[in-house]
Amino acid sequence: MEKKAVALDMMKFLDASKTPYHAVKISVEKLKEAGFKRLNLNKKFEVKEGKGYYIEYGTALIAFRVHTKTDGYQIIGSHTDSPAMMIKPKAVIKDNGYVKLNTEIYGGPILNTWMDRPLSLGGRVLLRSGKSMEPTEVLIDFEKPVAIIPNLAIHLNRDVNKGIELNKQKDMLPLVSLSGDFIGEDHLIHKIAEYLSIEKQGILDYELYVYDPQPSSFVGFNDEFISAPRIDNLSMLHASLKALIEAEKGTGIKMVVSFDNEEVGSMSRLGADSTILADALERIDLALGLNKEEHMINIDKSFMISADMAHAVHPNSPEKHDPTNRPKLNAGPVIKLSANKRYTTDGYSSAVFKNLCEEASAPYQTFVNPSDQVGGSTIGPISSSHLSIKSIDIGNPMLSMHSIRELCGSDDQYYLTKIFYKFFTV
Repeated sequence: MEKKAVALDMMKFLDASKTPYHAVKISVEKLKEAGFKRLNLNKKFEVKEGKGYYIEYGTALIAFRVHTKTDGYQIIGSHTDSPAMMIKPKAVIKDNGYVKLNTEIYGGPILNTWMDRPLSLGGRVLLRSGKSMEPTEVLIDFEKPVAIIPNLAIHLNRDVNKGIELNKQKDMLPLVSLSGDFIGEDHLIHKIAEYLSIEKQGILDYELYVYDPQPSSFVGFNDEFISAPRIDNLSMLHASLKALIEAEKGTGIKMVVSFDNEEVGSMSRLGADSTILADALERIDLALGLNKEEHMINIDKSFMISADMAHAVHPNSPEKHDPTNRPKLNAGPVIKLSANKRYTTDGYSSAVFKNLCEEASAPYQTFVNPSDQVGGSTIGPISSSHLSIKSIDIGNPMLSMHSIRELCGSDDQYYLTKIFYKFFTV
């Protein structure tokens, strides 16, 4: 495992994972290549020791290796979604000779970073199948830039550099075409049908994301940084998946779970506030022949790493950070702590993670919010409310969190993957 190779592999993964649907698709391809077998939710699980399996949920994923069945679970959790814009139904707006698409903001993106940037569309399309309860699902990715959100020129907005508030309904509508007699209200549906080589009457619905198609890149005289979309939080899925695939020996059951909808509160069918993880753990134990009591003992033996990106100290605004806990790029993953339990980390789980770091010869850091600021949270506390598993919240340090282009250190993915590999081989 070499630092730059791990960084390049992560960048390739981020570039291919344009939407949560594509992130799961790419992950499944990696798992299949490594010999993992799919489990169908609507069929009885058949699980054996010494094998790897995955459960696909569309925009969420669970993958695991069974080494021994009564030594608990070692779980790494992350999420597949990032702040974004999504296309509304009846999206076409014709106005002053332009064609725009009506959008809804997903999560909390930094809106001004989406301006004046070539954008594309991708996601899922639902098609008629002849079965009312089972529409056909296909993924779509226009790949090339098809949209842009133009800024208002400074000559028409003299106060722009003093700071303006962008209106989500008015200012964040991507421009996709010039209007004409050939443009109708079904213009987007027509373009989807054209791309899929089908009749537009076959389209029932879509879930389309606006995304940045520009590839990830190294930045800095010595390639110290990585500029990329969706670092938060697909880089954590990448590291955990890579470690799971490569860690072929160990004890217990090693698992990766990546939820959806963390950026909007996790209260969804596939979010961390759902039952998908608890349900999967119980079904796996039942398939291995364990009874309810043995399942609960397995849960008590388990440990979970909740992996979500962390804030590095900002080069131009260091006063926004805690005075003594200031994570730096390329100095290793960050243990996140909160006295008010915004994170699940406690003394025990922190000590375990520090042991893993030392055994993996990897550095680590700590993050605490300034006491006069309320920080964010993540999947860890939500998952812990459903499963009483010892847990820690960690993540790699980054800058520009929730920008359309985020920034992280080029060494940290290597450090974290080594730690995850150690976690999966103990």
